[in-house]
Amino acid sequence: MTRWQLLGLTSAVGAVLAVGATALVVQALEGSADPATTVQPTDAAATDQPARPTPTESAAAAPVAAAPVVSAAVTAQVDYLLAHWSVENYNLAEWGVLGENDCVNFASQAMIARGWTMDAVWSSAKNGNAYDSTAAWRSSTAFMKYIAQTGKATALTDQQRDQVKVGDIAQFDWDNTGDRDHTGIVTKVEKVGDTVSIFFAGHTLDSDYRSVDTAITVDHPGGTAYYWSVP
Repeated sequence: MTRWQLLGLTSAVGAVLAVGATALVVQALEGSADPATTVQPTDAAATDQPARPTPTESAAAAPVAAAPVVSAAVTAQVDYLLAHWSVENYNLAEWGVLGENDCVNFASQAMIARGWTMDAVWSSAKNGNAYDSTAAWRSSTAFMKYIAQTGKATALTDQQRDQVKVGDIAQFDWDNTGDRDHTGIVTKVEKVGDTVSIFFAGHTLDSDYRSVDTAITVDHPGGTAYYWSVP
């Protein structure tokens, strides 16, 4: 066979191989379109579940107001009040009772539980005899003057009740003569919008959560409340 015949045969074989390869590629492409082997897109309208919209942004978390922090001293003070406010649980062995006017004797006990210390003006013998105590220990007016003179607390009016907190001292002038007729210790403060409600514990009238508003509108109509903010 001549060189020209060999070249012709080689070209013919190459053409055949090229055609075969093309046929295989075409067959493969056609096979990929076979419905039996192709995953068809799901028609959302044919399912039982409705299409869900794609969220555009995360919902903002609702702000939560933090509860006021209560110190260990105030906790001890309130615990004492709630343990001894009722006549069945008066701490008679240590402090005794002042007949029907035991409010300041009880408030003074609570301030001792909080950490206040006695001095020459404000003290009790703590021997079970409530009358063995100073005037500032057992009189609301004398107690008011003692706090004002020592600066142990800051005076607040009832118009400043938004500054009152648990553990503060509440005092009342039932007849608005300038003295103080009753003393208690704040045990709860509720704030709803601009409205502030204050509750206090005391002796005679024995109470754990007595409402200031009830005290000055129902129990003693026209009475005035005052407070001492204790640091």
